[in-house]
Amino acid sequence: MIEVVGVRFKNAGKIYYFSPGDLKLEASDRVIVETARGIEFGELVIPPRMVADEEVVLPLKQVIRKATPADEQFVEQNRIKEKDAFQICLKKISEHQLPMKLVDVEYTFDGNKIIFSFTAEGRVDFRELVKDLAAIFRTRIELRQIGVRDEAKMLGGVGSCGRILCCTSFLGDFEPVSIRMAKDQKLSLNPTKISGICGRLMCCLKYENGCYRPNDKEMYAQDLEDIKMLEILEESNLLVDNPVANASKMNGKQRCNRKGEKPKGKSDKV
Repeated sequence: MIEVVGVRFKNAGKIYYFSPGDLKLEASDRVIVETARGIEFGELVIPPRMVADEEVVLPLKQVIRKATPADEQFVEQNRIKEKDAFQICLKKISEHQLPMKLVDVEYTFDGNKIIFSFTAEGRVDFRELVKDLAAIFRTRIELRQIGVRDEAKMLGGVGSCGRILCCTSFLGDFEPVSIRMAKDQKLSLNPTKISGICGRLMCCLKYENGCYRPNDKEMYAQDLEDIKMLEILEESNLLVDNPVANASKMNGKQRCNRKGEKPKGKSDKV
């Protein structure tokens, strides 16, 4: 077992483990830590606790210190500089006529790096853009291409349910979502109804799916009953030339025919 604290750097961002060392830390404390990107300012969201060694990546970095009011003021100054850097980068992208959409600009706490996040349909040659930005800001420049789900998380918005996007408000990580989950929840398979504003399948299909499949054995038994009913209907010729009924032959991951073939499964992941 090892003692750790959980630190988050962005709203609804991923939580990273650090060693508290000799510091007395509590939830909601602001802390300064060292990461792969450099010195960072974060919020402690998980107070000191013991976890198994296999749950952390060793060696575990230690929290440097608690943040001071001066540190928080420095972070606010970085936020102002990020807005200016955003406009400058937009201008340079236009000058180079690059097929990319700038989404976010982030200064590291120590100011040694500026990270420009963008989306694009394909690969973009931004070498000249990096040179221009490095000459202007006199620091390390990183251009990071992100996906549409990350774009929605950064920009935020309101979902079709009328609530703030889950990825913006509380989801720390994106998990694979499949059409199978929409079928289990008996939702319309119309892409416009089960997709989020990012154009991908809604994240809630994943984390709500467990409520619709509480017991796989029960679901399997229900599938078998449905298969028997389909066989009876087929023998009664009730499914002939009936596209609505024929579409219902696929139920769950089980599909059987009258020749006794084994059930087959298919999952379309997005």
